Amino acid sequence: MPTYSLDINQQQFTVEAEADTPLLWVLRDELDLKGTKFGCGMAQCGACTIHLDGAPARACVLPVSAVGEARITTIEGLASGGQLHPVQKAWIAEDVPQCGYCQAGQIMSAAALLEKNPHPTEAEIEVAMQGNICRCGTYPRIKKAIQRLV
Repeated sequence: MPTYSLDINQQQFTVEAEADTPLLWVLRDELDLKGTKFGCGMAQCGACTIHLDGAPARACVLPVSAVGEARITTIEGLASGGQLHPVQKAWIAEDVPQCGYCQAGQIMSAAALLEKNPHPTEAEIEVAMQGNICRCGTYPRIKKAIQRLV
């Protein structure tokens, strides 16, 4: 079985996995990073969103062999120095989560958007977040949390 060196949340990990194993399963099953969720398995719902070199990526369809030397950030690595990320703080302030299942992916997409574009318009927020589905319908609170940081 091939071995992969992965840079995850600024730590180095070595894992053995088949080349086509989705990164999601490596994160959850091999490294016990359970914050990244399985939703649809087809990159359609966004529950598995992580950052790959700062850009949002769907871990459910990303083979571990395709990661290479890219930096991976999961929801567990978003906070820094014992402080929540500003997006996480905004989520709390706006009481965004209902069931919470999709929220890690939502937060990761929002953080990537704000890193790339610190002052997005309402339309840009909607476009950036359209790949993340919330079955509970917390979209207005999600948008409000993002706008809080603009």
